[in-house]
Amino acid sequence: MTSRLERFLAFSSEVTAYPVFELRGTGLADAYLATVEEVVGHRVLDALLDRYDAAVLAANGGGNLPDLLRRELFSDPWLGPVARNVVKMWFVGIWYELPRAWTEAYGALQKNVMFSVSAAAYTEGLLWPSIGANPPGAKAPGYGSWAQPPRIPAVR
Repeated sequence: MTSRLERFLAFSSEVTAYPVFELRGTGLADAYLATVEEVVGHRVLDALLDRYDAAVLAANGGGNLPDLLRRELFSDPWLGPVARNVVKMWFVGIWYELPRAWTEAYGALQKNVMFSVSAAAYTEGLLWPSIGANPPGAKAPGYGSWAQPPRIPAVR
């Protein structure tokens, strides 16, 4: 049986285009999973992961996984906003409050407010390696590194 963390990492890897190894390397996988569980609850999280698993199965049967995820998960009024928040959380380390339309349709959630997941979330966000930069004020690149133009990484 696959653990919820492993399923969450598989989903996160697919939607961020970062391998599970790199996601684990941020040190935030447990914190991000706990954040989603605390804000939306196990029922919503499990439904999101089940929908992802179903898309993977359909893709293995000949479907296109990105198209299936776009159509079956990200376009869903209940799970789509949560899935988009997971992506944003990995990149910038912030849980964004779900849209008003979501809370009106599915109910307000006590912990559904915008917040930084942890102090490390800013420095470990996927935004920084994606743009080939270091987070300002943290992880200094070294003396004199500013003397050379930045190197833009190749698109994955």
